[in-house]
Amino acid sequence: MPQTYLPVTELYLLALILIFAAPYLFWRLLKTDYYAPLVVVQIVSGILLGPGVLGSIFPGYYETIFVPPVISALNGVAWWAVMLFVFVAGLELDLEEAWKWRGETGLTAGLALGVPLLLGAGAALVLLKLGDPAAWIGAKGATWQFVLGIGMACAVTALPILVLLMEKLEILRTALGQRILRYASLDDILIWGVLALILLDWERVTRQLGFIAGFVVAVWLVRKLIAAIPERDRWYVALIWLAACGYLADWAGLHYMVGAFLAGAALDAKWFGIEKIDAFRNTVLLTMMPVFFLSTGLRTSWDMGGMTAFAAAALLLAAMVSGKLLGVGLAGRLLKWEKGEAWVIGWLLQTKALIMIIFVNILFDKQVITSSAFTALLLAAVGSTMLTIPVVSPTLRKLEGLLAKRG
Repeated sequence: MPQTYLPVTELYLLALILIFAAPYLFWRLLKTDYYAPLVVVQIVSGILLGPGVLGSIFPGYYETIFVPPVISALNGVAWWAVMLFVFVAGLELDLEEAWKWRGETGLTAGLALGVPLLLGAGAALVLLKLGDPAAWIGAKGATWQFVLGIGMACAVTALPILVLLMEKLEILRTALGQRILRYASLDDILIWGVLALILLDWERVTRQLGFIAGFVVAVWLVRKLIAAIPERDRWYVALIWLAACGYLADWAGLHYMVGAFLAGAALDAKWFGIEKIDAFRNTVLLTMMPVFFLSTGLRTSWDMGGMTAFAAAALLLAAMVSGKLLGVGLAGRLLKWEKGEAWVIGWLLQTKALIMIIFVNILFDKQVITSSAFTALLLAAVGSTMLTIPVVSPTLRKLEGLLAKRG
């Protein structure tokens, strides 16, 4: 451990200054909001502040500030931050509305997920064919887990970021915005279901079956409890429920973030209030998630070479975008949508950012993918999210009648 001359507390606070100040100044001074909202700048800043970029250019800065005790403290904040964020994503699922429009929602969500999953899996096979599989598949990953994991990463829609982008476009509360949320919500359920399949540890399957059985009973009890208690107590009980689900899911051999999503999906948003949920999500995004972005950036690796990482990211990005547009385009043809409708919906649903980053963090934690694969996926996630607003905004101005269409 390198010699430091500042207490760990002061180093931790210096790290926080960097984490919050660097992306904010870049975003505000360069006015990147149209192409790169603050959340995207924060993700990129996490990569730049990590060991692979600034850490290699100025090793003294990195080795002085990001000492092991500081990294451990930041990781603790990052774990809780991302659990809260995924919990809110689960809480925002409106299963009743999805059921009401189940035919149209199921077809659109299924094609929007299935086609990019297939193209992403194909891209994974190309990576394995053209290079050394050991450079991409983690130490504890099987080929099928890697291919399915990459495919699902390419199919992910980031529901929380989708909400933020639709707020920016002023379509969140329109009929179109609610339609898109239905599609994304159903895909979210399938995403975490596939992740649970990928992470199944057959040596611990008894624990996992016990977790599932116990979770069903616990959901019934917790729903009864939260519906009965005063509103002022519901958030506190929900946080205890969140921590318990995260712990038990991790104990069962899945992942604490799978537990966090299930904890939110089991509850009804109406118990907490949509406005309060929005405010809570934005507070977590502002105050805690930048720490998660940095911890994500610390995981990036350029060992394979920058050009190889960017080439792999380009391949994955092409699979993501084309797969989502093809899937939604096919749904639009079958449902006889208006011209331009599938284009707008497809581009909004291909928004990746946070959920994909969370998803690939889990694959990396479980050693299904390597740091090289993680880096390529992270770059692709940033690229897909940066493309959304510039592509969708001009088209929306030409299709104002689309905003009122409910299905």
